[in-house]
Amino acid sequence: FAGQGIELIKPLMGYFLVVVGAMAIHLTGTLSVLIKVLAGLNPVRFFMKMRSVMLFAFSTASSNATIPVNLKTAEEKLGVDNSVASFTIPLGATINMDGTAIMQGVATVFIANVYAVNLSLSDYLTVIMTATLASIGTAGVPGVGLIMLAMVLGQVGLPVEGIALIIGVDRLLDMMRTAVNVTGDAAVTCVIAKSEGSLKRDVFDSDAEDGVKLNALVK
Repeated sequence: FAGQGIELIKPLMGYFLVVVGAMAIHLTGTLSVLIKVLAGLNPVRFFMKMRSVMLFAFSTASSNATIPVNLKTAEEKLGVDNSVASFTIPLGATINMDGTAIMQGVATVFIANVYAVNLSLSDYLTVIMTATLASIGTAGVPGVGLIMLAMVLGQVGLPVEGIALIIGVDRLLDMMRTAVNVTGDAAVTCVIAKSEGSLKRDVFDSDAEDGVKLNALVK
């Protein structure tokens, strides 16, 4: 803020909203299509059954801490067999960080704009590739996305000091992207269970969910 002053607040809020919007589109768009087309499940019912997992992930900002809750939900509410869920949920908590990849891509472009650096097409491709690889290697603990962001910035020649510009809003974004990450883990788990014949539709289609009648909500 020393060089930019209060004028940086507006673009910072823009960065925040872009990340939130991108994650919302991924959550309600990409994952919904994945669940509907590849798993043959109702996306609305899926998200309703996942709400406790998403809230837990949001509050802890840790994919690893959410593994037991996500695993239990996948088996008891989504109808995934333990032989599939016990493998894909822990694995996804380590390598499936789609929300983190979204943040790192947007953050890199934001920092480049702040420093008036024009990114070329090859730079954007590098950002996409590096952010994807960095998200795969990101540990499921709070705040680690910023550490991996340093690697992404270094690949396109941007100063690592730019991370300081987004630290102020990253805690809330970290909570949100963790919720997206664990939801993606469960969605892919359902897809794999469907392909392996290990998805119990009677469990997924069960009417009652924590006292809420889901059939009335999804029709």
